[in-house]
Amino acid sequence: MKPSKLACLAVLIGPAAMAGPLDEPHLNFTPRTPAEAARIAKVLAPPPGFDAPERFEDKPAGAATVRVTPDANAFSLPSASLDFEDELTFKVGNGLFRKIWVSSPSSTLASDGLGPLYNARSCQRCHIKDGRGHPPESHDDSAVSMFLRVSVPGGPDDMIPEIEGYIASAPEPTYGTQLQDFSLPGHAAEYRLQVDYKEITVPLSGGDTATLRKPTYTAADLGYGPLHPMAMLSPRVAPQMIGLGLLEAIPAAEILAGADPGDANGDGISGRANIVWSVEFDMPMLGRFGHKAGNPTILEQTAAAFVGDIGISSPLFPAGAGECTDLQADCQAAPHGGGDARGFEVDAEGLELTAFYSRNLGVPARRNMDDPQVLRGKQVFYDTGCAGCHRPKFVTHRLPDRPEHSFQLIWPYTDMLLHDMGAGLADGRPEARATGREWRTAPLWGIGLTEQVSGHTTFLHDGRARSLLEAILWHGGEALSQRDAVTRMPPPDRNALIAFLESL
Repeated sequence: MKPSKLACLAVLIGPAAMAGPLDEPHLNFTPRTPAEAARIAKVLAPPPGFDAPERFEDKPAGAATVRVTPDANAFSLPSASLDFEDELTFKVGNGLFRKIWVSSPSSTLASDGLGPLYNARSCQRCHIKDGRGHPPESHDDSAVSMFLRVSVPGGPDDMIPEIEGYIASAPEPTYGTQLQDFSLPGHAAEYRLQVDYKEITVPLSGGDTATLRKPTYTAADLGYGPLHPMAMLSPRVAPQMIGLGLLEAIPAAEILAGADPGDANGDGISGRANIVWSVEFDMPMLGRFGHKAGNPTILEQTAAAFVGDIGISSPLFPAGAGECTDLQADCQAAPHGGGDARGFEVDAEGLELTAFYSRNLGVPARRNMDDPQVLRGKQVFYDTGCAGCHRPKFVTHRLPDRPEHSFQLIWPYTDMLLHDMGAGLADGRPEARATGREWRTAPLWGIGLTEQVSGHTTFLHDGRARSLLEAILWHGGEALSQRDAVTRMPPPDRNALIAFLESL
């Protein structure tokens, strides 16, 4: 029998309840035996030294690891562990991921329902080649893979009492929870994203310097009147898509075991789990996906992107008008594509196929693992404390019905937890339990292939960092001591650290 919602919640949010059952309704898993858990603990221990690569380090996704292609398709291969039938399913899902949606009514009944307000016409339009999006490079550049989330402080009616520490927020009355910069003919777009940068010089050891760009975001040319005076804006760039199914298969207990909200061990790192309300399962669950871990499963993340980014309804988010609010009457009254046999603009089968594709994008193999500079950089990574948040290894659940993700040693370099990243990266907008200063630790696997796949080297949640070094230098809050250590270390060690990250 499944535990009650409150019993499940007590486990999810209370360290003292870690010994209790964890409800992970999205997974059918076989619990680990004590002997198995002890063996896994040895495998996950820090390396004994840095003179050579660790065993299996060349396969960051275990048996799902794919070869490195020399072109922009490096993030677009199916997981190597898929069988022939599932590879066909993956390809069908890829077709839906790439599908260009059109307005309704249309003769292409399976593809209509776009908008009326939207940020993109397909999933692929933001996650180009399944990689990272990019911010506009100037105030008048098109922000095709970046948008602003928006909300206002909530009241008692916006609380979720089942989630301890939940921060009440509400949609912006006119604009909802996301600003859309495109619209169908006859409808005004909600805004134009304007980004202005201020250059900041950071001194480094050895006489080096780095230049950071501090962004200011403006929701310009608002199409439906001014924003609420207490509106909170948060910029988001589309993240890379690889390895998501493996992240979904990490045991919640393993993630929660790394949480230390009171910094009991005194290392300055106090990761916290985001607990969110699952629309899919109608209960609190561990947040895993999104820049603030705001979604618990890939299916729910996919459905949220369909409705928010493209204006496509689904069984989880059935609004045919997408993100249109009650104050956008013409938008609400526009034709939509959910009136035919599908029932929704993307039906349950189409949603699951798209999620299957997202779940099974392969992680490329490591490169240059045994290079002396890379090995030195790995040691610097550990010695500096970077592994405190960017946890190198996990072992996934045993999953009888998902053998492609089952019991794999993976190297994602994330703890999947929220961390206070300081005032410099703060967006001031909460999400579930995440504060306006907290972000989920981003996985680092594949990060060295960003330029090859996406044609740029911009990082962080809003793409402000133009290099891995700039991304490190933006770290603050819990990561301030690590950031300062990088500025002070000898330049050869700093170069080795970057070489290590580029090998991931």
